Amino acid sequence: MVFLFRDKSISGIVLLFLLLLAVHFHFLITPTTVLLDNNNGFINILLAKYIAPLNSSVIFVLYIITVFVQALRLNIALNNFKMFQHQHQTVAMSYILATAFFTQWSQLSAALISNFLVIWIFLKLARLSVAQTPKTLLFNIGLIAGATILAYHPTYIIILVVFFALAIERSFKLVEWVVLLMGIILPFYFLGAWLYLSNQFHKINIYLPDIHFHLPIQQATIWLWLSISVLGVILLASIYYNQANSARMVIQIRKSWSVMLILLILLLPVCFIFGNTSIEASALSLIPIAALAGNVFSYPKRFLFPNLLFWLSILIAICNNLLITGKLH
Repeated sequence: MVFLFRDKSISGIVLLFLLLLAVHFHFLITPTTVLLDNNNGFINILLAKYIAPLNSSVIFVLYIITVFVQALRLNIALNNFKMFQHQHQTVAMSYILATAFFTQWSQLSAALISNFLVIWIFLKLARLSVAQTPKTLLFNIGLIAGATILAYHPTYIIILVVFFALAIERSFKLVEWVVLLMGIILPFYFLGAWLYLSNQFHKINIYLPDIHFHLPIQQATIWLWLSISVLGVILLASIYYNQANSARMVIQIRKSWSVMLILLILLLPVCFIFGNTSIEASALSLIPIAALAGNVFSYPKRFLFPNLLFWLSILIAICNNLLITGKLH
């Protein structure tokens, strides 16, 4: 099956859409819901006020559009940056498959919507090493990062991501680090000014990071461990194939892959670090997971191992669909 997504074609896009519907067939049985995190940013407020009251069919359409557009956007971006030797659609395929690995990733949430902004930040970071006007680009990166944090508070970890990326992409220049920091601070400055002028400055603590180390799930099931195990195998194999082919990459592409690894390392444990979060917060890691998984699904010349991982992913998707519909316990 993987060979169907190893080229860049219109038929591949159609197959991606059909795959998305197949791995989320629970929508045909169980009404679609919206996962909400209290006091975790403006996206949650918008979801609770405008999206959650909608008909479940509308929420289903919004979820499908969100995942499909994000998968294609990420795939197109990595192809444009030539982060693989050949253009293909395995990154989009991996993104779609990964959304079905956990029941919380199979529902519309603030974390999932935030991925639009995280992808945007990565696109900007990948251009840093060749930027003609790095200060402008850095300020824009900081501005987007600050807005992303206000939109969904667990993305505070993005601050570390952008500074690590700056250290990787460019030689140290204090003025560039200050410009990036100014961009991050500016949305908070305007928020503080608005709260002060409206006599609500006491609410500023709502927008500060709620660091609280915890286990997002108190009781793990065998299906959860199965999902984690398969995802772990895919990630380890993907990192191996990425490193095995890194010698043929130009230095700019290697730097972009280093930034993607930083994204994975910092975004994956978000649900363990911030309060009022569960596994749905780790949906932020879908971007680096899918990008890296593109390696294991595109580089091997023989299809046996990629196909095995593909069908294991389908099995995980089926199990989670049955869990959502109550057919599996």
